[in-house]
Amino acid sequence: MSEELFLDTVKTPIGSLLLVADARGVLRMLEFEDRPERWRSIFRRHFKDGEFRKKRDPGGVASKLKRYFDGDIAALDEIKVDAHGTDFQLACWRNLRKIPAGSSTSYGALAKKMGRPSAMRAVGLANGANPIAVVVPCHRVVGADGSLTGYGGGLGRKRWLLDHEARHAAKKRKTT
Repeated sequence: MSEELFLDTVKTPIGSLLLVADARGVLRMLEFEDRPERWRSIFRRHFKDGEFRKKRDPGGVASKLKRYFDGDIAALDEIKVDAHGTDFQLACWRNLRKIPAGSSTSYGALAKKMGRPSAMRAVGLANGANPIAVVVPCHRVVGADGSLTGYGGGLGRKRWLLDHEARHAAKKRKTT
């Protein structure tokens, strides 16, 4: 029996996002629509037996993404995710979700936090394989010197996301 999956697109200030959610409303993939080489690869690897239907806002995921892009950066934390990956990748992606919006970390610091201080390259590869852009915030990982490093959506989008989160995190700190 194949899994029922729902497709939707979300317009954002940095381009349309293509999302896949399951029948429980859990986000399974989120990629920039103009990066078909990335999302098509994910489809082939993880969803070959899925039955896709278009559905507006499955599980409220699109609404939460819109809130995030409107400045409610905590909205990402409300989105449940279920990605396919190796045990190491899944551990890396769980740790990415623990990086607070408005801040960043380095590949080395993330590897150390995971108890694998020499696994910086593996962390980088896991980041690159992340099938859930923005919500699993691989954009929050930068070089050891603070420089922007690779991002599947492009460095311009990475810069925008980091600036967006920093701006709204600062506003939140001022009001609390």
